[in-house]
Amino acid sequence: MGTWSTRGLRGSTLEEIINRTNEYYLERGLALIQKIPTPITPVKMDKEHRHITLAYFEKRSTVDYIGAVQGIPVCFDAKECVADTFPLQNVHEHQVRFMEEFEKQEGVSFLVIYYVGKNALYYMRFSELKRFWERGAAGGRKSVRYEELDPRFFMSLSGGYKVPYLDAMNLDLELREES
Repeated sequence: MGTWSTRGLRGSTLEEIINRTNEYYLERGLALIQKIPTPITPVKMDKEHRHITLAYFEKRSTVDYIGAVQGIPVCFDAKECVADTFPLQNVHEHQVRFMEEFEKQEGVSFLVIYYVGKNALYYMRFSELKRFWERGAAGGRKSVRYEELDPRFFMSLSGGYKVPYLDAMNLDLELREES
């Protein structure tokens, strides 16, 4: 008889775990990060008008999360990737533009990427995303190979249920100060 594996996100979505992480950070006074809902317009409701059965997106969403960490404006998006390469098409141009404008306002922008097959979490700094994005726009590779990622920014689930992105953000801020 086989054993059940308890590795990985165990059926929870990345966003659910980030939401729990954000609650943990808020309870400890470390950060206030909110999930940004995607605005929709309902088209069709069920008979009891309790559930939307058909809707359309009103406008493009910017990023999944926005808030502040110890007075620093923060925005980030959560992405999941099954393969060992992260397709840049998973990030939309309007998101890159928003994150770039956010950085110009002295905010911190990043992606949290979960590589499902490797059970690996990665904090992708905006500067790194922009470099890969520009490479693709110039006709180069339009995906990011796992081997191209900075090993310092891989994260492990903390306590089995928290994405420790504040630790990676601290390193991001230290590197910004050095350059």
